[in-house]
Amino acid sequence: MTTVLTPASPLTAADRCDRCGAQAYLRVVLTSGGELLFCAHHGRKFEPELKKIAAEIQDETDRLTDVPAGAVDDER
Repeated sequence: MTTVLTPASPLTAADRCDRCGAQAYLRVVLTSGGELLFCAHHGRKFEPELKKIAAEIQDETDRLTDVPAGAVDDER
């Protein structure tokens, strides 16, 4: 997917997938105007079709695998 380099605003927990209501990690700005929000699952599922109609795709799915600082315990 094409990632937006300077997104208008980061997606938050309040942003929900238009398909299933799960937390959204993708914002698709349509060439016709408007936007769609998708969870990672539905973003992957509809990726080929979305690429055809998207002016921009803001992909924040990397947040699903990022480990927050201090979250890993040091084994000593």
